[in-house]
Amino acid sequence: MRYGVLGPLAVWDAEGRPVKVPEAKVRALLANLLIHGGGPVPADRLIEDLWAGSPPGGSVNTLQTKISQLRRVLGREQVVREPAGYRLLLADDGVDALRFQELAERARAHEEPAVRGRLFADALALWRGPAYADVAESLFARSEIARLEELRLTVVEDQAEVRLTLGEHTALAAELGELVARHPLRERLRTAHMRALYRAGRQGDALQSFHELRRQLAEELGVSPGPGISALHEAILRQEPQLATPAVGSLSCRTNLPTPLTPLIGRRKAVDQVRARLSSDTDTRLVTLTGLGGVGKTRLAIAAARDMTERFADGVWWVELAGLGAASTPDDIAERVITTLGLCDTAATEPDLDDLVGWLCQAVADKHLLILLDNCEHLVEPVAVLAGAVLSAVPAGHLLVTSQEVLDIPGEVVHPVPPLALPEHTDPDAVARSSAVELFVERAAAAAPGFVLDADNAAAVSAICRRLDGIPLALELVASRLRTLSPDELAACLSDRFAPPEVRVRGLPVRQQTLRGMLDWSWQLLTADERTVLRRLAVHADGCTLPSAEAVCADRDLDAERVPDLLSRLVDRSLVVREANRFRLLESVAAYCAERLAEAGEEAAVRARFVRCYTELAEREGERLRGPDQRRCLERLDAETVNLRRALDLAVAEDAAGHAVRLVNALTWYWFLRGRLTEARRSLQTALAAAGETDPAARLTARAWLAGIELRTSSAGATPVPADEDPTAGVDDPVLRARLQWFVGTGLTGHGHHHEGRQLLEASLAGARTARDRWGEAAALVELARHVPAQGESHAELGAALFHEVGDPWGRLRANRSLALVAERDGDRARAERLHREGLPMAEELGLWTEVVEALTWLGRTALADGHARRATELYERALSVSAERAYSRGEIRAEIGLGLAARLRGDREAAKRHLNRALAKSRSSGHDAGAAAAPAEPDLVPRA
Repeated sequence: MRYGVLGPLAVWDAEGRPVKVPEAKVRALLANLLIHGGGPVPADRLIEDLWAGSPPGGSVNTLQTKISQLRRVLGREQVVREPAGYRLLLADDGVDALRFQELAERARAHEEPAVRGRLFADALALWRGPAYADVAESLFARSEIARLEELRLTVVEDQAEVRLTLGEHTALAAELGELVARHPLRERLRTAHMRALYRAGRQGDALQSFHELRRQLAEELGVSPGPGISALHEAILRQEPQLATPAVGSLSCRTNLPTPLTPLIGRRKAVDQVRARLSSDTDTRLVTLTGLGGVGKTRLAIAAARDMTERFADGVWWVELAGLGAASTPDDIAERVITTLGLCDTAATEPDLDDLVGWLCQAVADKHLLILLDNCEHLVEPVAVLAGAVLSAVPAGHLLVTSQEVLDIPGEVVHPVPPLALPEHTDPDAVARSSAVELFVERAAAAAPGFVLDADNAAAVSAICRRLDGIPLALELVASRLRTLSPDELAACLSDRFAPPEVRVRGLPVRQQTLRGMLDWSWQLLTADERTVLRRLAVHADGCTLPSAEAVCADRDLDAERVPDLLSRLVDRSLVVREANRFRLLESVAAYCAERLAEAGEEAAVRARFVRCYTELAEREGERLRGPDQRRCLERLDAETVNLRRALDLAVAEDAAGHAVRLVNALTWYWFLRGRLTEARRSLQTALAAAGETDPAARLTARAWLAGIELRTSSAGATPVPADEDPTAGVDDPVLRARLQWFVGTGLTGHGHHHEGRQLLEASLAGARTARDRWGEAAALVELARHVPAQGESHAELGAALFHEVGDPWGRLRANRSLALVAERDGDRARAERLHREGLPMAEELGLWTEVVEALTWLGRTALADGHARRATELYERALSVSAERAYSRGEIRAEIGLGLAARLRGDREAAKRHLNRALAKSRSSGHDAGAAAAPAEPDLVPRA
């Protein structure tokens, strides 16, 4: 039996099925026994606890009745009577509270911050609500509940400090606010929050938090804040350099390589070889790691790339391609790379969006970076096209590819990845030197604590590794079997199982047959329900959360409440990998399970549930994108991007146009916020062209979204939407229509059709007010403030107040910028500067990098106008850094011009000339003629000799 106490009391049997414990007193009895951790509890103590000092007549007999009821549920052998009292038999990991503490201890003992953070996240994920929620009012439970809650808060604080070292200050600043409000006197928690606020650019909020703590401590306890948090307060006031994000955080921003939870074994030489091939001493810029599935290509590539992060100034980036369909184009792959490099927001502002490969090459043309394209075997041709373009256009660009098939293009160096080395002899010392044995023993010890290689089991371990051909995935899968089998028994099972010709699959290489046989054997050892969950998980393109797994895997024959435990058992068997709150299948396991799904005849039904699940997820999160949950929703949709794309592909392939249109309607605002306008346009067009029945209103909505997107992605001379046409006509929902009118209207004004755009904006304002839609009213007011000078300030002020009321960060930023433009137009430069400064951290928090650059360059111009050359140089250098990192050409041009002006103000004519020439060169190479014209338009940028 397994027990859950971190939330409402829960019990699961050995198969993972929930066990219902009826009657409140029986549940309280079980809780009492669990609180004592399997130790004996005297009968009189149980009576006192259960009836709170008022026991019924014949209380001993009544207690025995409750014990009997509990035994009927759990099994008679689970509740034992001893002279000292009753006790519950508990396995080592039978209670989630013990698992929570074990994970926390493992996290604190680990040196790698990223691994510690993940272990802390795993520990906190075990909590389903307040501990012992069923008996929270009982006196016997209060001390244990308080103890567990204190442990939970301590782990939250531990995790927050780790996340600060990883540079996650912006997310922490938002997440810890509510927790600090609930526990206002916890100085360690508030310290972490203050640091996060400061690093997120919210110095004022950090100082206010300290003042609030000082007030509450004085009023409630009559004491002052401790020395640690007081010192932090002083450091914030002085803006001391050590408060900045640690170096590890800044480095992590230049790579997205995942941190493995287990060490890489037996590949040190291979890692060195890959690094040597990509070193600066060679001309090699494309290395392809090849080998059979399960051999460890991805782990090797990530390990080699991680060791090179310091060498590539512009980053080392991992791009997972397993989720892309086989029909994907080079532009689809380029889009994935653009998204990974964080260039989406800036891509939306640049020309040539129809040629994403070309735009990507231009964006990174002068960058020194390494891109790891992972799992390319089903995309060899489009990956080869992209790789060829990058190698030709990006002199300092390097590619590391993993694939079962080579790309076969000029410049490619192929590095085969063989299985791990097998033991040559049965002597224990010789066996121990084998990398295959080393991996097996390491995984076996993790699965069965206490397992070691010794003289008694060396021969059996050697036989196991040989039978599995040293394939890492096969070794990891079988290691977990040592929980129930001895090494000799396991070796005998494998010998029987792999006897020819049973597992030899015609047409597969010998070692690939071995892996297939291992997967077959692992599959047959699963229960029917475990197989059901495992094969249905294969529909996910990029792992899934627990709620998604429940929605996709459950049906009439499998209750959703059973899925969590079945997943847990699959994780224990190494068939499913858990990373934080996501569950993933390894590539080879996913391919195998996809075959099993087809064999079971479940593909259509599971795909339909998958499409429905992610359509509903998109609609649910999309509804919350215009409010205080905006950042969390953006992060959730970011995490599900690959699955959402797959859901759209499946909806189109299955002629489910209704779901396809619903999905793109739900996601368009997300794509807009993230600057992924090309993806929005292509997805809307694809959904509208899909076969199948569709709600006419949903189609009208999609067409209106598409009109607004096309206005933002077409060149100035094109007319994607007739200026005198209202694409929102026919949309019945008044709130939705007003918002769509705003979206199309702003597109028209940005396209130069100011009169028609303003008409739609005014219609949007009227419609939003009639429908009492505060968000729509705010959006229309803020936009009209730019086009109606007489009412600009009042419109902007009211729009800002409404956006603040609904709690939309993007809206507040938009309103802030309008207020700044109005102030600038009115000649109130001081107010405009304050507003731009306030908007800067908001734009950084949302990842709107073009807005960040615009604010920095405006502040730079103000500093120049005031004669502050040094301050202007700092602002323009920061703008240039952000622009270069995000491939924002216009921002680079403006920053270079600003740096030239600052240099002129300092009297440095050579620097001014250098910056001007860079601005001119960048404007010509990027196609921004306006930038080229703007540079010489600056009066006397470079003084004449």
